[in-house]
Amino acid sequence: MNLSDVHLFLVIAESGSMAQAARRLNLSPMSVSRRLALLEHEVGKRLIQRTTRALSLTQEGEEFIPYARAMTDAEASAKALFMPEAQGAGGLLRITAPSGLGRRTIVPLIPDLLLNNPEMRVDLQLNDEVVDIVSRGIDVAVRVAPLRDSSLVARKIADNPRILCASPEYLARHGKPGVLSDLRAHNCLRLTNVLNWSFEVDRQIISHSVDGRFTSSNVEGIRALCIQGLGLSQLTYWDVKEELSQGSLVEIALGDAAPQPLSIWAVLPTARYLPRRVTLFIDALKTALRPVAGV
Repeated sequence: MNLSDVHLFLVIAESGSMAQAARRLNLSPMSVSRRLALLEHEVGKRLIQRTTRALSLTQEGEEFIPYARAMTDAEASAKALFMPEAQGAGGLLRITAPSGLGRRTIVPLIPDLLLNNPEMRVDLQLNDEVVDIVSRGIDVAVRVAPLRDSSLVARKIADNPRILCASPEYLARHGKPGVLSDLRAHNCLRLTNVLNWSFEVDRQIISHSVDGRFTSSNVEGIRALCIQGLGLSQLTYWDVKEELSQGSLVEIALGDAAPQPLSIWAVLPTARYLPRRVTLFIDALKTALRPVAGV
């Protein structure tokens, strides 16, 4: 199978246009069409449905994408391994991450990655929902939620326990809760789709129902109102690390419950033929999230 044609197929799929793919590859539209037809003939299936107005992946095309990426990534990894003169990493790095962690920690990593790797491109998708990384062609998903059993590969990046916190002004007005049941008397700021807060009690993770006057679909909204003294919140350490160190938020320790131990994970569709762009990103993220004393 001609890897150049496989790469061409991926560019067409990403571009959504034969003409745009031709411009990106510096080829004529006729050449792009002919080479795609050759690849489809070799695969034995139509991969892209073409009309005069648009194109779309067939079911077989969708199924072929992970294999196509694995082949082109394997080629790039081999070149990096056996051609020392090749500098940096290349290709499109697709990342999905939670919005809060993504904006605060991952976005600042991107400039150096791009500067040091001129052939690399990055597509960062900030999403607080868990997405199917295989079907969407994601290289690496950064996740904080407890991992479910799956065929995916997970690498631990850093500890990230849940933190119950509030502003000093809020605690001065309303007092500090001492035990879990005290939360009923407080305005609890929570994420819209998180109806309960998780704590560890007697080495068991329990869900505790909370209520409040404000919910938000993202961490930034919760953190902002918590800083302004509107209530208590339960976020993760790396969501409020800066505010805790600055004193704008205060960690609250309960006498009968502890924060749920969580971690930040890099979730990969496979550990085979891991592209260099992925390993560079994971290394950069590990460096940014170095263990901090007391965490």
